Amino acid sequence: MFLFDAPTLFAYLAAAVVLVLIPGPGTAWIVAQTVAGGTRRGLQAGLGLETATLIHALAAGLGLSALLAASALAFEALKWAGAAYLVWLGIKAWRERGDAEAAASAPTPAAHVYKRSVMTGVLNPKVAVFFLAFLPQFVHPERGWVWLQFLVPGILLSMIGFTHSSLLAFAIGRFGRRLSASPRVARWRQRLIGGVFVGLGLRLALQHRH
Repeated sequence: MFLFDAPTLFAYLAAAVVLVLIPGPGTAWIVAQTVAGGTRRGLQAGLGLETATLIHALAAGLGLSALLAASALAFEALKWAGAAYLVWLGIKAWRERGDAEAAASAPTPAAHVYKRSVMTGVLNPKVAVFFLAFLPQFVHPERGWVWLQFLVPGILLSMIGFTHSSLLAFAIGRFGRRLSASPRVARWRQRLIGGVFVGLGLRLALQHRH
């Protein structure tokens, strides 16, 4: 017996595309990272966020997301950890000089951007609860391998999400390079990026479980 029938799979893919296209914190993160470091950095950020998507999908399949949905304490702990991390990133970005010379002399390592993005995605409890609420609609326990029925849609969602992130990064890449040409504009760019990060952190802090 196949894990997914064609109608279920097509319905999921249609819903996933719509969900990915709706602007949210992930979109803001990709835009900020691309403006800060160009297309390559935006791609690294997108890859990190989609890695977090896979982690959440697997966690949902293993039942770990159910803990976040059922436990107010677990949800609040993860929420505040994620909010604090985003605010810290915002303050760090605000304090950086942001000029082109500084960026050239000390480029952000690819692994660093990737790890930041993974942590940003993993530390968002809303994503975990979303997976627990959304994916079960397309899971049929009688077909077996329930954890795989969570993971496969998670992989598909990651692929769709990374395609969207890549297009966004390429589209904004040129604009980001223009912003880096002027030291003064670059400084304000860093402050804008810092403001985005702090805003995302505050947005996460104000979220509720329902």
